[in-house]
Amino acid sequence: MSLPKQVTKAHGTGNDFVVYLDRSGKYEPTADEVRFLCDRHFGIGADGLIRLTRPDFVSDLNDDQIAAMLAGGARWFMDYRNADGSLAEMCGNGTRAITLFAQREGVADSTEPFRLGTRAGVKILTPRGNMKPYGADVFQVEMGAWKIGELDAYEVTIPGTEGSARGTFVDMGNPHVVAVIEDAFASLPVVEDLDLVTKPVVAPKIESDQNVEFVRVDDIDEAAGSGEATMRVNERGCGETLSCGTGLCATGIVLRAKTGIDHWDITVRGGTLRVDVTDKDVKLTGAATLVADITLL
Repeated sequence: MSLPKQVTKAHGTGNDFVVYLDRSGKYEPTADEVRFLCDRHFGIGADGLIRLTRPDFVSDLNDDQIAAMLAGGARWFMDYRNADGSLAEMCGNGTRAITLFAQREGVADSTEPFRLGTRAGVKILTPRGNMKPYGADVFQVEMGAWKIGELDAYEVTIPGTEGSARGTFVDMGNPHVVAVIEDAFASLPVVEDLDLVTKPVVAPKIESDQNVEFVRVDDIDEAAGSGEATMRVNERGCGETLSCGTGLCATGIVLRAKTGIDHWDITVRGGTLRVDVTDKDVKLTGAATLVADITLL
């Protein structure tokens, strides 16, 4: 087994992970080990696995990528795997969970911003402490630049469910299609009634596959420049999750494009998070939790 004896269960607003610290680089997991640990019946159960290690201990990074991490001040790297064992470019909720873990392990300062390497570049996490209405151990994550495609360019359906919606592609370092529903252009059921155990179908097909977000606008305060929304998500590689950090950002970006509102409180099944969008970047604010330390047999 290429796993350490001790791992930790953590989550960010219900998006849950098995995490561990690999100081020496000798605990790079296999796909089978990831699938085993993340299995909710035969393993610990999680949406993904995160190994916190040095950038030069990550086998799929090339020399230029490692140099970019170090140039960006990231001495530690979030080696993230989906529950099916596949590599993932980025996980917004995972960045908060692994940073809280890094603080406990003494490799991140609990009062200073932490520069974390990811396959989507260096992310900066600033601790905010307890912050209503977002919870305890809140971090603001500088998620970086984003790209949006043509609005409503994709058709989104769910096999076995009547109706469809229009979706918009967003690149957050990983691919998303965001469908605003419960409006005049969608015929899918309301957000709460969607069957997201079944993987949505996006047309035209995106070769990389994608995460799909379904969102309802709940309120807009034009004077304050803020809005409220409700979102659910089906993530590639693990199915429906209670929260998706990059998906929340993608949702905020699409809502901004459609409404002109920059600041959104978005409620997912795991809680409420803040998304702040500008032309150049997007910030995500939410809580993180360490649940348990586990000894593997």
